[in-house]
Amino acid sequence: MKVRGYYYIFTYGCQMNVHESEKLAGVLNSKGYTATEKPEDADIIVFNTCCIRESAEQKILGNIGAIKPIKKNKKDLIVAVCGCMSQQSNMAGYLKQKFPFIDIIFGANNVEYFGEYLDRFLEQRKFQNMVIADKDYIENKNAISMARDSKLHAFVNIIYGCNNFCTYCIVPFVRGREHSRAPADIIKEVQTLVNMGYKVITLLGQNVNSYGKDLTEDINFAKLLEQITALDGDFEIRFMSSHPKDLSDDVIDVIANQPKISRAIHLPVQSGSNSVLKAMNRNYTRENYLDLVSKIKSKIPNVKLSTDIIVGFPGETDKDYQDTVDLIEKVQYSNAFIFMYSKRKGTIAEKMENQIAIDVKRKRIHDLLNIQHEISDKIFRNLINKQERVLVEDENKDSFIAKLQCGKIILIDKKSNDLKVGSFAEVKLIDYVKGDLIGKTI
Repeated sequence: MKVRGYYYIFTYGCQMNVHESEKLAGVLNSKGYTATEKPEDADIIVFNTCCIRESAEQKILGNIGAIKPIKKNKKDLIVAVCGCMSQQSNMAGYLKQKFPFIDIIFGANNVEYFGEYLDRFLEQRKFQNMVIADKDYIENKNAISMARDSKLHAFVNIIYGCNNFCTYCIVPFVRGREHSRAPADIIKEVQTLVNMGYKVITLLGQNVNSYGKDLTEDINFAKLLEQITALDGDFEIRFMSSHPKDLSDDVIDVIANQPKISRAIHLPVQSGSNSVLKAMNRNYTRENYLDLVSKIKSKIPNVKLSTDIIVGFPGETDKDYQDTVDLIEKVQYSNAFIFMYSKRKGTIAEKMENQIAIDVKRKRIHDLLNIQHEISDKIFRNLINKQERVLVEDENKDSFIAKLQCGKIILIDKKSNDLKVGSFAEVKLIDYVKGDLIGKTI
């Protein structure tokens, strides 16, 4: 196929957005465009946006503005904006007014129709506003091509949207209600990926544990995992994210009994304080959460837990913050993604009183990051002399580079280990140097 032009995609936000950028890239590839590493060389620039935090939104707006001189010098350059930010109410009008050089705007819920929108613009050469606001995900029944970022890792959507309405979160307002994919479609996609040589399949959803609740079939997340692990092939299943209120005993049992499922579980807690959890509308208590963690650890002894935490939520007292400190010290996460609360327009928390001062939030996040760093460091040091199954993902002159299921890097000396990139290996962890684990094959 003759090269029609070049494209560059800016991707912001979660794994869902990363996967959707793979879909955008696949559409552009199918139309004869080729990826470029420099936006100034592109004929099409796409911004796949995120609005989960104010800082992300401001960064995106700044980067869109930086495209103006490129557009000025290259009149035929096509600029498209999509994703969660553009899905927000009234955002499309704001974007077009602030950045009149934008050619196409469409929302997070209709990414798979990008090809049709692009064709329409090329035919008419005038602004196309395709935003579908306040609507649920619209599934394109026609299979679209996809340009995956990795040859070893692949994302597979199993459920779209969210029904939880946490008071700080904009996701239900831009992603819509929960919509599960048909299990047969998921199984077919996973089997195809395994046949193509992909080794790690990550199942995606705002809340994977809600999978199947909206379907008429007798299916839930535990049963879906069982069906996937029954497929032939040497591969590993991961998933994110899990809402603690919906992580069932059945799912824990499947993970414990199926070696193809990762022993790394991401379980967002957000806060260790009951009063803050209630204000967040998380629908569990710290006691519920700690009981769940205890159950997971008893059934999956080698599990590695990670989490999300928000500091400085409106009304968070010093005691509330200390409850969070106490919880992470009790749980012992291998990793924690810690953020300062930021207002999101349209959420309940935006209008809450007792907003926390920025200097207090900065102090709390700084201290909590240091505490978590010490916990992570201790956990990985305690892995020395332990055995782990890892995926060899890369190599340099001296070492093979593998990763634990939780993402921690392991370096394996090339001179004394015969390995192949893209294969699983059993390794013994023998040292911990400058934040990296050192391993040798068994």
